[in-house]
Amino acid sequence: MTLMKPILACVAALSLAACATSSDSDRTGTSRSSSEIATPYASTYERYPGRPTALVGATVFDGAGNRIDNGTVLFRDGEVVAVGDASLETEGYDRIDGSGKFVTPGIIDIHSHLGDYPTPSVDAHSDGNEATSPTTPEVWAEHSVWPQDPGFTRALANGGVTSLQILPGSANLMGGRSATLKNVPARTVQAMKFPGAPYGFKMACGENPKRVYGNKGRMPSTRMGNFAVNRQTWFDAKAYDGEKRDLAKETLKGVLDGDILVHNHCYRADEMAFVMDMAKEMGYKVSAFHHAVEAYKIGDLLRENDVCSAIWADWYGFKMEAYDGILENAAFLQRENACVVIHSDDANGIQRLNQEAAKAQAAGRRVGIEIDDAQVIRWITLNPAKAMGIDAMTGSLEPGKMADLVLWNGDPLSVYSRPEKVWVDGALLFDSSNPELRPVSDFELGQPGEGDVK
Repeated sequence: MTLMKPILACVAALSLAACATSSDSDRTGTSRSSSEIATPYASTYERYPGRPTALVGATVFDGAGNRIDNGTVLFRDGEVVAVGDASLETEGYDRIDGSGKFVTPGIIDIHSHLGDYPTPSVDAHSDGNEATSPTTPEVWAEHSVWPQDPGFTRALANGGVTSLQILPGSANLMGGRSATLKNVPARTVQAMKFPGAPYGFKMACGENPKRVYGNKGRMPSTRMGNFAVNRQTWFDAKAYDGEKRDLAKETLKGVLDGDILVHNHCYRADEMAFVMDMAKEMGYKVSAFHHAVEAYKIGDLLRENDVCSAIWADWYGFKMEAYDGILENAAFLQRENACVVIHSDDANGIQRLNQEAAKAQAAGRRVGIEIDDAQVIRWITLNPAKAMGIDAMTGSLEPGKMADLVLWNGDPLSVYSRPEKVWVDGALLFDSSNPELRPVSDFELGQPGEGDVK
């Protein structure tokens, strides 16, 4: 594996730390909160070493909707120190000239299956769907993640992705817990887990669960069956008293307590409206609808319920519930001041979320909806961070937040631009001009100049 020596040392340190994860000391059946229940698999993530750095002279999109021309970004000790114009004092920082270049926060993918469906794509690696029951709240995506998936390093180098949410698949109505990761080289998932991130909970509605289980001759086989199974499962969870450990109900209790965020795969507008009604009935909140192909039909309802739409720029028509997909989905949502997120759901798409966002912006422009570049950057930075519950820590360039940044060699909304440098928590983990700062997995051949044996 071609990695610079400091990173190798850190990976080793992180792996050793992973061996010291706390054990479940409560085996007596005593009721505990969902956060206490999660401690056996707590993050052992530690920052890679970085240097105080000043990016000067670049166009800065701060992720919160602002643009600064000839801007300056200062970061040290893993955190953003200041963001401003050329007047910021840079003494004591390593200066990097960003003239003619652009700076954004690290890109965040809210919907990924890297590690759970890794490359090489073989049946032995297909670990994203526990398709043995229509509801499997007890499974956790992190227990399937393979940290050596070369998709992680591709996403870092080609897409500037610094954080991502790994979700179970969508075969089930309730697919299990998601894992939010920092995109760093590591030998264990614990060493990649985003510190302080809440768990997510994957749900799915529509064609997938009714097809998977209807084809097995069991419920659900219809949309009304989907909701009947969901509602009964929620009612059973509401009655759970914690006297006897039940992994499925512990996860559902975490959702009902507000500790675990719901990410719901859903295409049709009518079903999204039903799901929001079901959430009110049961006492939980949907954080984001994923794919949300028909979200443009109910932008006002999504805004009023504070639900984000994590969407593609242009996927359409590959099954009936995707038939009403339109290129202007994001633009119409933005016009309603609803929360827009551009996601990938794809090992290749995650490498060019910036281009996908630009495509959605262009589709709006063609129908007379002008969306500012700085707002479009928010679709792949602060908005996904908000829906994932990590916006207080990352997603925008603000003092005190994690120094997750990308220096682009041109306008990030141009198809011709690529990441030149990527920092995670202030550590330079990718540098296109330095072969020693192009981390690659053992399981990829790499780009020219990568993967050479040392």
